[in-house]
This record gives sequence, structure tokens and C-alpha cells, in this order.
Amino acid sequence: MPAIRDHTEHVYRTAQQSSAAVSSPVAASWRRCMTLHGLAPEEARLPWRLDVGEFRQARERSEVLIAEAVGELDRLFAVIVKSGCCLLLTDDKGIALERRGADGDDADFRGVGLWSGTVWSEASVGTNGIGTAIADERPVVIHRDQHFLSRNIGLSCATAPIRDETGRLAAALDISTCRDDASEATLSILSQAVRDAAARIEANLFRRAFAEARIVLVPADRQGPALLAVDRDDLVLGATRAARQWLGLDDRRIAAGVPASDLLQEGVPREGAELPDAERAALRRVLSRTNGNVSMAADLLGISRATLYRKMKRLSLN
Repeated sequence: MPAIRDHTEHVYRTAQQSSAAVSSPVAASWRRCMTLHGLAPEEARLPWRLDVGEFRQARERSEVLIAEAVGELDRLFAVIVKSGCCLLLTDDKGIALERRGADGDDADFRGVGLWSGTVWSEASVGTNGIGTAIADERPVVIHRDQHFLSRNIGLSCATAPIRDETGRLAAALDISTCRDDASEATLSILSQAVRDAAARIEANLFRRAFAEARIVLVPADRQGPALLAVDRDDLVLGATRAARQWLGLDDRRIAAGVPASDLLQEGVPREGAELPDAERAALRRVLSRTNGNVSMAADLLGISRATLYRKMKRLSLN
């Protein structure tokens, strides 16, 4: 077919240019496919497929991910069910763990390998939404002839990576379609939808990992959820990747212990004011819980009513 022949020639011509000329993410991926993975665009290959035992083990490794993602998959598929698209949730290796698709479209998607238990890494099938999003660790749209393999130029994919509670790549969420009328505008809308769903899954994973902590939303201008997990002493226990980037956090800083109020710049304390401020905050919380009942508050604090009154006067809480 002329279209396939033209695509194959274009891939070879682009990927064989000097590295300086290969500046776009798609062209860089094509180059990886040829030089790193030894693939050829004219190959008639389907994605690798796991056997039953390997697939079961892959799902067991990702048990928490699947548990926190299925609700979002169901909600997203309910929105796109009539659009001729399918959803895939993969692990960080591109193994398709969960799939959602309409019965009427199943034959097309099964034919190209968009099915549970297949592997959509770049090493398996070249440039594609899932594999390239994992390789580049960023959301991507791979539209038709941007795929590396000529046999996949009928596909269009929008994919977003998902990160675990430490900010490391854990999974990918993909919307794919075989429709030949899928426009760039449509893919832009699907890309936003898949990024939003991926962000919610990422937030679910983070909240699950720090179920006993207070979760603080960081007002950050970043892709993905910017969340902090904070303990009862205001020390940061964990942070999502977006929060880490925005606040300059890493594993070492978190392990050393850093107050969330310092990171969020919630006022710079006056010299010698930290303890009075902390005491005032603690008393206000207890008084709020007792609706201002001083006797009940004193009982909760284990001090006398007179002592509480003295503290309130000293801290200007009367």
C-alpha cells in the first residue's frame, strides 16, 4: 500500500538524521526504536503477549494500583463509551493490566493487540502512546502515522503516566481509537480527559499510602496533583512529584524532617514566638471542639479551669 510505503520511507529518513536534527519527541522515539531496540517500521509484529501465569503475576504486583484505578477507569469509559475508543491501564513496563472497550469495537482492538496481557513498550511495538509516555515520563499523543510501525498507522493514542507516592513512574493510562476520522482536536480533548483521570488515580495512590496523615493541597502550577502528607507535628511524611518539583523536595529532605508550614511559607515566626504560637493554636483547637466551653476544654487538656484561664489570658484568647 502506498501509504504504508511512504510512512516506512519517512521513518527511515527521519530517524537516520543526525541527533541534532532529531528534535521532536516523536522523531527521538523513532530513533530509539531503530538504534536501541533494533526495530524496523515495516515489521508486521504484534505486541508481546504474556502467558496466563505471567499476566497473573503482573496483576498481583500491581494489586494496589488496580484497586485505586478501577473506579476512575469505569467513570472515564462511561463518558467515552460511544466514541469508538478503548481504555488501557498498564504498569510501568507497558503491560496492559485492565481494559475497557465496547463489544462492537472489540474485534478491531483485538486485531491490533490493544488487549489485556499485551505489552505496549517501545521495545515491543515501537513508538506508541503507552510506550512513549513511559519512556519520556510525560503525557503524549501519538496520532496515526506518528507510530513507528507502519501496521499501526491506523491508531491514535492519548496517554498519561501515573506516579506512585514517592513520585516515581508506576503506570500509564491510555485512550486509543482505530477511527480514521479521529482529528487532532478530538485527541486534544481525549488527552485532557486521560490526564485528569491519571491525576485522580495518582492522588488515590498517595492518599492510600499515607492513610493516617493529613493531606495538604499545594497551590502549585504543575501537571498532576500537588499533595503533601503531613503528620500531627506538621512534619512532611511524603509528597507527590508535582509537590516535590514545586517545593524543591526530595527523599533526603523528607526523611530529615521539614515542617509543612515552612515549605508553604505560612508566615515567618518572630524570634522566640514558635512555642507561644503552637500553644495558642492547640488551645484554639480544643476550645473549638468544645464550642468554647472552658470547663470541658480544661478536662480534655488535663489541666484545671483556672490554669486554662491563665493560659488564655496570657495568649490573648479571652
